[in-house]
Amino acid sequence: MTTTKKVTIPLSDGRHTVSAILNTAVPAKNGRSEGMVMAHGAANDMHNELLAYLAEGAAANGIPTLRFNFLYREMKKKSPDTQKRLEQTWIDVFGWFSDRYGMGGNIIAAGKSLGARIASQTASQGRLAARRLVFFGYPLHAPGKSHKLRDQHLYQIQVPMLFFCGTRDVFCRLDRLDKVTANLPGSWQKNIIAGADHSFGLTKADPRPQRAVYTEILEALLRWIH
Repeated sequence: MTTTKKVTIPLSDGRHTVSAILNTAVPAKNGRSEGMVMAHGAANDMHNELLAYLAEGAAANGIPTLRFNFLYREMKKKSPDTQKRLEQTWIDVFGWFSDRYGMGGNIIAAGKSLGARIASQTASQGRLAARRLVFFGYPLHAPGKSHKLRDQHLYQIQVPMLFFCGTRDVFCRLDRLDKVTANLPGSWQKNIIAGADHSFGLTKADPRPQRAVYTEILEALLRWIH
């Protein structure tokens, strides 16, 4: 079993706060000293079905997991914040979690699409002290623009990285991702989800239930963590 607690996190500007949801195991599992913070994609929020499923599953396996809203979603806006604001929000939330559930700084930063990109960019600058990074649908390029990659900062990251990518992801052609990962300086792992799009959705013709894909991702995530 897990417990779900909504929390409010102050941002460093001294004016704003964002909401977050903390999932932990009940009863608490002893012997683990790792936690995870997760950020949502551009068009959703911390209630995203995939992130909620992964947070609850990770917590059930003894990994306290915090998922949060960026400020623009907190303010009911559709357009993402500036790059500076997105990065600072990631840093503030990560710091809040580390202060209260520090676990020796052994914290994973995970994100869906936009959340993944911001985490990786901030980590590459040395401003996000994550021990590992997880990307659920990394937006390597804009749809139809696979010649223009968002990859340069990835080569500055030394911590282990885990990529999840669907075979129908228009934001991440697999052949382009292969070339990027082949040149990464640190350790990495890829998990390719057959038939899934950028949000890991399936076509109507696919016989699998959507939860089967979420379970596949969760099980691969837990194997990598453990």
